[in-house]
Amino acid sequence: MGPENSNKANNYPRPTAPFVPPQTNSPFTSSRPVIGSQPSPFTPTSAPTPPTTSPSYPPGPVSGSSGPAFRPVQTGRPTPPYGPPTSGPFQRFPTQPFPLSSQPPPPHTSPVVQPISSPITRPPPSQFPPMSNFQNRQPPIPTMPVNGVPSSINGPPMQQPPPSIGSTHPAVRPAQTSTWPGYPGVQTSSAAPVSNQGGYVAPPPTSSVPFSSHQVGYGPTPPVASPLGMYGGPTPPTGGMAGLVEDFSSLSIGSMPGSYDAGLDTKVLPRPLEGDVEPTSFAQMYPMNCNSRYLRLTTSAIPNSQSLVSRWHLPLGAVVCPLAESPEGEEVPVINFATTGIVRCRRCRTYVNPYVTFTDGGRKWRCNICALLNDVQNDYFASLDSNGRRVDLDQHPELTKGCVEFVAPAEYMVRPPMPPLYFFLIDVSIYSVKSGMLEVIAETIKSCLDKLPGSTRTQIGFITFDSTIHFYNMKSSLTQPQMMVVSDLDDIFIPLPDDLLVNLSESRTVVDAFLDSLPSMFQDNLNVESAFGPALKAAFMVMSQLGGKLLIFQSTLPSLGVGRLRLRGDDIRAYGTDKENALRIPEDPFYKQMAADFTKFQVAVNVYAFSDKYTDIASLGTLAKYTGGQVYYYPSFQAAIHKDKLRHELARDLTRETAWEAVMRIRCGKGVRFTSYHGNFMLRSTDLLALPAVDCDKAYAMQFALEETLLTTQIVYFQVALLHTSSSGERRIRVHTAAASVVADLGEMYRQADTGAIVSLLGRLAIEKSLSYKLEEARNAIQLRIVKALKEYRNLYAVQHRVGTRMIYPESLKYLPLYGLALTKSTALRGGYADSQLDERCAAGFTMMALPVKKMLKLLYPSLLRVDGYLLESSMKADVFEKVCKRLPLAAESLDSRGIYIYDDGFRLVVWFGQMLSPDVFRNLVGEDLATDFSRVSLVRDNEMSRKLMDILKKLRGADASYYPLCHLVRQGEQPREGYLLLSNLVEDQVGGMNSYVDWILQIHRQVQQ
Repeated sequence: MGPENSNKANNYPRPTAPFVPPQTNSPFTSSRPVIGSQPSPFTPTSAPTPPTTSPSYPPGPVSGSSGPAFRPVQTGRPTPPYGPPTSGPFQRFPTQPFPLSSQPPPPHTSPVVQPISSPITRPPPSQFPPMSNFQNRQPPIPTMPVNGVPSSINGPPMQQPPPSIGSTHPAVRPAQTSTWPGYPGVQTSSAAPVSNQGGYVAPPPTSSVPFSSHQVGYGPTPPVASPLGMYGGPTPPTGGMAGLVEDFSSLSIGSMPGSYDAGLDTKVLPRPLEGDVEPTSFAQMYPMNCNSRYLRLTTSAIPNSQSLVSRWHLPLGAVVCPLAESPEGEEVPVINFATTGIVRCRRCRTYVNPYVTFTDGGRKWRCNICALLNDVQNDYFASLDSNGRRVDLDQHPELTKGCVEFVAPAEYMVRPPMPPLYFFLIDVSIYSVKSGMLEVIAETIKSCLDKLPGSTRTQIGFITFDSTIHFYNMKSSLTQPQMMVVSDLDDIFIPLPDDLLVNLSESRTVVDAFLDSLPSMFQDNLNVESAFGPALKAAFMVMSQLGGKLLIFQSTLPSLGVGRLRLRGDDIRAYGTDKENALRIPEDPFYKQMAADFTKFQVAVNVYAFSDKYTDIASLGTLAKYTGGQVYYYPSFQAAIHKDKLRHELARDLTRETAWEAVMRIRCGKGVRFTSYHGNFMLRSTDLLALPAVDCDKAYAMQFALEETLLTTQIVYFQVALLHTSSSGERRIRVHTAAASVVADLGEMYRQADTGAIVSLLGRLAIEKSLSYKLEEARNAIQLRIVKALKEYRNLYAVQHRVGTRMIYPESLKYLPLYGLALTKSTALRGGYADSQLDERCAAGFTMMALPVKKMLKLLYPSLLRVDGYLLESSMKADVFEKVCKRLPLAAESLDSRGIYIYDDGFRLVVWFGQMLSPDVFRNLVGEDLATDFSRVSLVRDNEMSRKLMDILKKLRGADASYYPLCHLVRQGEQPREGYLLLSNLVEDQVGGMNSYVDWILQIHRQVQQ
């Protein structure tokens, strides 16, 4: 790779930093002020702080909170009179300054309506005591019912769990009528959430400074081109004094002793109905960071010590998508240093970026990663202004933007830049022909030839195979391709090696003739064998000179020659034993060895698998896993049904912008190092990822650790560098740079957490664990990490606050339990033998290992939209669709049998028709009777209602072009299709012996309280 890997990162001595933030030994670190919270007016046994100017507050009532008004208790009703707060299901609960007014116990006839806590009688504002009178008073502990059902974290399951779908307890619950006919058994807990306790919220601090370095280890953001930078500066003033506020979110969980009621209202459970919500504080704190679609940290508050890391319990790492599509209107600037050469640190090889600082009048610059002073070359010199900034700053995007692309000079090449090369290895056995796969791919490849990247440089070639291997001479002087058949599978050789790979623009007529004749050439083929292994070796021999992208179309289990595989996917006895994981890893080392050879010669492999039988995706997918490719799986492919999906995804694969013969490294500041990498790639050295082809649809995850017991810097910098060849033949380096603050407070780490990055990393770790252990152990590992994290977070506040039976969590991680449940129910990890076919499970695992964060979260918690109201209202325009059709919780109780719903997980769309739907609506959309077989019907397109539905589906597909969600129509009660396509994917319900969302929360809460 040349200079990119000539020096190992981070092998340098640590300079003594002139500024070290004072450390604290106080055990109550969480009681100190932190970002997003208001400082406490009293700090127990804390070090003296610098004097700050804070305004004096007059005594009297403190504004800022509107507690619930007094409501008398009404007994004998099936539901309590006070429901969830109108401001939303989640809120922060301030500390209760007054003892709760006592209430008599409810009558024994309706124990289900026992309130979580008694209603609060608020005195009029004139009776509020002044702040100084009560701020140090300890209110008595309120009498709150506690969850009286102990459980051991490793013990046997509960004998009497909370009721779930279909379970009834007539002695406890009042009779309920279902609001959605057709699903009578689903009941929800009718206990109410706790109302907002207390009436005081402290006034906001007067200072808007986002952090204070002397309290939580933060330092001010270094100015661009400033001689100080990471080396100190004045400490920002702290805000005004405020009351002790609960800086966390909580769910009230409690039940009557002896009751089966969970005491948890399902309506207040956190749900990501707005999709992936990225943390904004990171970007606000460091506005010159690269966009989060390129790099996301699991927490943007880096722990300053090993002890903090040990109490974090969640993955500490990053998710990188180096070629993600840039945001609208923010093109990545391309910088050509020409004669200067790329400006890099001479010790750690960091690329110049917005966080380097210039000194000595502009003649030197200090590396932000290793702090070395580098000389500024004469061609790059510019003087500094009075603020220490370069006077030509606006002419250098690399000094103001976190994402840039450098044009690499000749020393970054070990050979001339390769042309874009596409090689197709096509199974032409009987199933490929009968299913229509051969015809669809021939048509699609031909339609994409004009759009292939690389213009006149692009190379192309083909091999087909069944029990023999067929090569095609496509020399430009020919009018028709010449077919050469090799039947000796034990000693593969390449006939006419110079004419099997041709320049597309020169041989275009021959290539077109070949693709036109390909389906008819094998239309009478009855061969059921597959010499896939020998064909793979032949493709390698052809491609090894240049590299490129190999697209494999495979529909039959390899049965002849090297690499042949056996039927091993239907062994039910292996599940639940120590041999279970062996089914999910390649049986024959041939495939991993071939993948290593492909990577060495810059060949990326994409596998398209089609079959109605077992084809051992675990083995075939290894080719994609270690070459930076991906797996596309089309079980039981039939052209009539799957044609559009295959056509779209193959066209996307062929025409999207691709980086060729790439390597990637991520550097980080001293004291931190990356320890493990997760995704589809080959690790060439300890920290260099080999990626023969990269595109915008692939992401890579990695974990880092602290090298030192204590970090002495205030900021840690990360820099991702991707050295690659563009399709135009230019060698380039895509560089993403980001900064993150170092903190001494565990609570701050949790507050700055990024759920999306954590879930992406957790998912990859669990899938990798399932390759060595049982599925159950992989699922338990997810649950255990969530429990440990929430337990640690609870311990931060158990001393200062009366958390009681509440489940508390940081606002940033409110969706983590739900995403954790969704991971355990995902196709790759759920259940056992009967819950997913082995090929389907393995294909899902390979796909999830490469998904960017947003795509992963969409797959785990899909959208469920009710659309019949929008379709029936003729006056509604398309632009109001998102306002009318809101996302619904993924539970059967969200489905009304009089409605139409769309389920969208990014990979498939399911249109669900309720049994009680108007027959006229049904005929307008499907043109058939309700009793018809829905696996064979399609939407009609000749009336306004059906056109509106087609527009909705088009809009949902257009939101993300990386995959094409195939549309399935399903009728309520139509089994097994309804269960397979929709009901088993409603992650909040109890399905296949796995927990419902309510049970999962209760189980986690019990374990946290242990």
